[in-house]
Amino acid sequence: MAPDVDAGPDGRPARPARLKDVAELAGVSLKTVTNVVHERRHVKAETRARVKAAIAELGYTPSLVGRQLQSGRSNIVALAVPRIDEPYLGALAHALIMAGERQGYAVFTDETGRSDEHELRAAAGYPGNSIDGVIYSPLAVDPERLADMSRFTPMVLLGEHLSEGAADYVAIDNEQSARDVVRHLADGGRRRIAYIGGNPSRPLSVGQLRFRGVRAAVDELDLETRDDWLLRCDRYSRETGAAMAEQLLPLIGEIDALVCASDLLAIGAIRTFIEHQVRVPDDVAVIGWDNIVDGQYLSPSLSSVATDLDLLADRTFEALISRIEGNRDPARVYTVPHELVLRESSRASI
Repeated sequence: MAPDVDAGPDGRPARPARLKDVAELAGVSLKTVTNVVHERRHVKAETRARVKAAIAELGYTPSLVGRQLQSGRSNIVALAVPRIDEPYLGALAHALIMAGERQGYAVFTDETGRSDEHELRAAAGYPGNSIDGVIYSPLAVDPERLADMSRFTPMVLLGEHLSEGAADYVAIDNEQSARDVVRHLADGGRRRIAYIGGNPSRPLSVGQLRFRGVRAAVDELDLETRDDWLLRCDRYSRETGAAMAEQLLPLIGEIDALVCASDLLAIGAIRTFIEHQVRVPDDVAVIGWDNIVDGQYLSPSLSSVATDLDLLADRTFEALISRIEGNRDPARVYTVPHELVLRESSRASI
């Protein structure tokens, strides 16, 4: 017999069903109901079915606050990125939100704006906001300090790899993808390679890893580069790409290929070249990373290194959930595949 829960004017219970009501209807203990609600083992199939039937009959809904207090988790994670209005980061955020939904997590997105103070708050797990873990793309905070904080905050990094600490890193193989880019250019007859995007002050940043891959491939394939063809920058924007390309204009005729550490840099560079009657790809081939949608509609369309964002997002959540559940092993690197998407901007020279 169902417990006596007073009905309201519409015939529905005037108060929500309680755990006690479910236990009474199912003829089991409160502990057994709790075990079924939390999907714990060691409950007989027949008993589990009886409890679930009672839950359905009474319309019982477990208290979210109660579950959070019991588990110590909110099932909310933070995604902290420098800017959310950049095409690649927007696409990445979407993929992570979908991956989180598949794992039962909501994703709170925050824009750090390259602020050291803001990035430190993210690395601390947003104190007072019931965040279970952080997916993080740092640019400003000191790597050693971040490594120390990663031992206390469940964290997965997407932008910069730490040599120490407990923050796992999920990314493509940046050095190998750069080698693949240079080999593609060499196969198309390009011999003199320029690069935009190095950042020696952060040796494990994506731009510096890609720079290392470019240099290694140039040496392996007996191509040519020079220090004044290798431009440093720590902001990957269209504006930066356009400004960097201005520095390369006097070198047109010497360089015949430009590798950019991001598509936004490449788009800005192509704009400058077009404005100065430099033909892409006839005079200079250009290629970037991220395969953002804008590149498909550029003229010439932009060749790029693509990441499987859905796979990257799934791997990120697998790593983060492991950290949330208490894994404090040394940091791991999870590598996801990359693909060269070849379009007009890196077509072979004639």
